[in-house]
Amino acid sequence: MEIFEQSDSRETLFAELLLPVPIPRLFTYRVPLELNAHIRKGQRAIVQFGDRKILTGLITEVHKNPPKDYEAKYILEILDEFPAVTDVQLKLFQWMADYYMCTLGEVMNAALPAGLKLSSESMVQLHPGFDLEESTFAFSEKELMLIRRLQHDSLSYTDIAKFLGVKSIYTILKSLAGKNAIVLYEEVKEKFRPKTEKRIRLTAEYLQEEALQKLFEKLSSKPKQEEVLLKLLQELPVLQDPSRNKSGVAKKALLAEDISESSVNTLVKNGVFEEFEQIIPRFGFDDQGETPKILLSEEQERAQSEIFKSFDTHGITLLHGITGSGKTEIYINLIKKALESNAQVLYLLPEIALTTQIVHRLKKVFGSTMGVYHSKFSDNERVEVWNGVLNGTLQFVIGVRSSIFLPFDNLGLIIIDEEHDASYKQQEPAPRYHARDAALMMGQLHHAKVLLGSATPSVETYFHASQNKYGLVTLTKRFGDAQLPQIILADMGRERKSKTLKGEFSGLLLRNIEETLTRKEQVIIFQNRRGYSPMVNCEDCGWVPKCVNCAVSLTYHQYKHALVCHYCGYKESLPTQCPTCTSTRISTVGYGTEKLEEELNLYFPEAQVQRMDLDTTRSKTGYETIIEQFENGETDILVGTQMVTKGLDFDRVNLVGVFNADRMMHFPDFRSYERAYQLITQVSGRAGRREKQGKVVIQTSSPDHPLLDFILHNQYRDFFLREIEDRQQHGYPPFTRLIEITVKHIDKKVCRDASHALADDLQQRLPGVRILGPGEPMISKIRNQFLMSILIKMFRGKGDIAQLKSMIGLSMEQILKEKEFRSVRIIADVDPV
Repeated sequence: MEIFEQSDSRETLFAELLLPVPIPRLFTYRVPLELNAHIRKGQRAIVQFGDRKILTGLITEVHKNPPKDYEAKYILEILDEFPAVTDVQLKLFQWMADYYMCTLGEVMNAALPAGLKLSSESMVQLHPGFDLEESTFAFSEKELMLIRRLQHDSLSYTDIAKFLGVKSIYTILKSLAGKNAIVLYEEVKEKFRPKTEKRIRLTAEYLQEEALQKLFEKLSSKPKQEEVLLKLLQELPVLQDPSRNKSGVAKKALLAEDISESSVNTLVKNGVFEEFEQIIPRFGFDDQGETPKILLSEEQERAQSEIFKSFDTHGITLLHGITGSGKTEIYINLIKKALESNAQVLYLLPEIALTTQIVHRLKKVFGSTMGVYHSKFSDNERVEVWNGVLNGTLQFVIGVRSSIFLPFDNLGLIIIDEEHDASYKQQEPAPRYHARDAALMMGQLHHAKVLLGSATPSVETYFHASQNKYGLVTLTKRFGDAQLPQIILADMGRERKSKTLKGEFSGLLLRNIEETLTRKEQVIIFQNRRGYSPMVNCEDCGWVPKCVNCAVSLTYHQYKHALVCHYCGYKESLPTQCPTCTSTRISTVGYGTEKLEEELNLYFPEAQVQRMDLDTTRSKTGYETIIEQFENGETDILVGTQMVTKGLDFDRVNLVGVFNADRMMHFPDFRSYERAYQLITQVSGRAGRREKQGKVVIQTSSPDHPLLDFILHNQYRDFFLREIEDRQQHGYPPFTRLIEITVKHIDKKVCRDASHALADDLQQRLPGVRILGPGEPMISKIRNQFLMSILIKMFRGKGDIAQLKSMIGLSMEQILKEKEFRSVRIIADVDPV
């Protein structure tokens, strides 16, 4: 990390700062003379931005050149003694901004956990010249309460609202400011707070045997205090080892033994005990004990050996192993070897649900050397992992896509599990990055090896492996004696004709569920649609409730008894009669996870049914609780969305039911076959992962569809060859690069005109490039904004992609300069999924 070498500490220095604002430039600030000797690239600094805003920026360069077009403001404060980000991180930020067509500020905003970004909080204090006795103004009761409180210290807006017991304080503050009674100002607060624990130890004078003896005599008439002292000495044998007293014992642990808290507090007050606070880690993983050595099968040993061989010639290797083949055991061995060579390891997973289960396995092996990083953690927990990676206490991190931003400085291995998963792609807000692709760039910057793992690799990844751009290692057998499940197709058309359907369930699936439950085994039901019913309508006039902000129908959620928009969150209650024709014949159409859960409870009242979707996993421990209950056998049937398809490993699952395979296959997208193959194969892989063969029932009205034939016979390569032929014929990735441009505006005509003007401009600037559109996307209005889409296709090897992006950026700027389009939003999504 660079330190600016200056010959004279009195020289005037300037620093380039990266600020978390969507403006495509750095900002120059002046360095106060007293900070000249301390400023370094990569440190965080507090600066004033505009008239009142306080922001946290990153120092990217220190120099002696003042800005030419404005007078530089001073840096207010440097927050770090040592850099908070590394040089490699700053290079990754720049690559991400260039590749994904966004600003460096947007990348920084996504990269740094909120706890590392200081906030400015509005504060209120009494006006220095204000005297209540001499004031000629009249004050209300609330105003007088606040004035008297402010005579002691300043308060934040939040504190004032609590103190006065009112929701809105702005009228009171405006009134007091007008009477010159108060002053409003911004106080900068560091968001990260280390976690502390209250601990108890003996004061120094009682560390001698004689002093302790006298103390016991003194406490002989106070049995409760004597009991506390005895308990502390059991935990801290200070006479044998006085040094043990320094760390003390947790007050919480002391009180857990039915010890009186008042007795502890009395001993503290009387100077016998000393109470102090100690910073403790938020992640209580104990150091690993003796863990049994993982014994790899012959097939796994071969695969591991081939991975090492592949790493000799390729920076990136694909491990294509069928579901249940034991990829995780190979990952653990590779992580161990990397850590033994003092390298850092990043293990990426697409879903928090997956993280939950695998963390339990990995912490037994890696203990406190491992950190976990995902969005369900608090700001403070994420900062603690960030600092752990920065100071070297965490050598191994497992996490979801945001983990790629962590400050590694000696990264040796990156594992990207379930590399095909679309969850790796960030949708909103910018940067709209793909964590897999960004991790490949990380591998290049750190000179680290990258292992991609999947039972159903993305078409692009498998294509690169087949072209020898990546190494390729395969695992074709399940671990141990496990076999691939038997897959059966339930022909919904035939069952409908023979009237064997029961609600949304085929007779075949219901019979298999009953047999599985009789054997005391577990069932997973997969339906990739949450809520009770995707649509509600009037049976008489056909009315369908629509979102007021988006061009979509509302989904009925029974547990909320509400109609909800899954795009903007708009809610309304389910009407008792149709607002168009006043009919009361309002019914639900289709089915989501809620409805399936309800029907299963009706058909199998003795079974415990649980649902795993976005609605049931919103809390921090939502995933963990559901997975733990299923693992412990407390749940018999688990109904879920795509969360249940991803890498979860359960011993007793012997049946998987797949709903609505047709909807997945026929979705209007060039990746629909690929996604359907991946989702159905992945969820099928949850069945029969031990000795007994599992069973999968797929409900479909198209049993003769060739895609289902590939799934039935586990023919990934044949599926890939057919898919790659179609992609080449129609010009889709991996043969082309795609950039989707979305134009948004509250006025439909403005949105349409701006998109046509942009398409015309792009046609002129990019004569050899295919530009499709503009056209309305499937959902043409979201959050009260109308949308138009333009798709840009560029064939690989035909032109410079960086130059193409530059031209697109110029075209977008040109449109936004036009007066009628200044309020339009234009968003570029590189490599959309």
